[in-house]
Amino acid sequence: MNPPQRTLFLAAPRGFCAGVDRAIDIVDMALQVYGVPVYVRHEIVHNRHVVEELRARGAIFVDELSQVPAGAVVIFSAHGVSPVVRREAQERGLKALDATCPLVTKVHLEALRYAQQGYTIVLIGHRGHVEVEGTLGEAPDAIVLVQSVAEVEALDLKDPTRVAYITQTTLSVDDVQAMVAALKRRYPSVREPAKADICYATQNRQDAVKELARRCQVVLVVGAPTSSNANRLVEVAQALGGTAYLIEAAEDIDAAWLVGDVGITAGASTPEDVVQACVRRVGELGDFRVEEFRLLEERVMFPLPGELLAAAKERDVAVGAGNERAAARVTGGDIRIRHH
Repeated sequence: MNPPQRTLFLAAPRGFCAGVDRAIDIVDMALQVYGVPVYVRHEIVHNRHVVEELRARGAIFVDELSQVPAGAVVIFSAHGVSPVVRREAQERGLKALDATCPLVTKVHLEALRYAQQGYTIVLIGHRGHVEVEGTLGEAPDAIVLVQSVAEVEALDLKDPTRVAYITQTTLSVDDVQAMVAALKRRYPSVREPAKADICYATQNRQDAVKELARRCQVVLVVGAPTSSNANRLVEVAQALGGTAYLIEAAEDIDAAWLVGDVGITAGASTPEDVVQACVRRVGELGDFRVEEFRLLEERVMFPLPGELLAAAKERDVAVGAGNERAAARVTGGDIRIRHH
């Protein structure tokens, strides 16, 4: 007798968010407008499939601006950079294009505002993460970094009445809530952002993986080991008692993992074609019917830098048919940020 057919649940929202879309489009259009090579400081987004594709087209990824020839085009990654990096680019005569996610920029501006008002700023984030390094650089003398409830409880700030907090955009929503609660207990007058710093895509993907973990025994999260939001999806699923694995590609899937119903989701830097390859691989390893569920529709778009669009128009650069996201921005006029 054949074993009963199992279900492969495919979560949505998953994969690319508006900030990742925008960052990739900036590199793509820069290659068309300025020609090769175009330099990118750090991985444009944390996904090797994206990086390898752009590298094959002429993008050169570097760790430091000192690796970029004077006068060259350099793109700052979606994770953001500190003012020190921006000044260095200017001093070296580099043509800098900023692919920082606008939601990361929002956190940078909050840090500046609180610092100018004399607050000690508690930054909730992961040490060493490139986004955190950029945010710390906005007000290094005013920011204290914490990454656990224990570190919050160990804080000893000079003026308990002038404390504010900000967060990395890709953290676990539940973890942040626990740290914020501890911070409020310790500093009852703490100032908080008018709108949560954790980005809409991080929140939505975590909500979707919670539903996934309720429906199936095993969750596969498609994303890079260096991706903060992908790692958080694994943690969220595990916190609900599920078995979760982080994979980068279809070949990473182990048939022994596929016990009972299986779920697939993807971090915000993961291309959909990689997700679909993983779906096909699971289908090859067992008899599954695919069922997609969608918690909500995401209707968020961020405009490309005006200088890049102007340069494209000036050089009469046609947006390639494969780059539909950028084409929509070029032809769509003023794009507003929309949330559903």
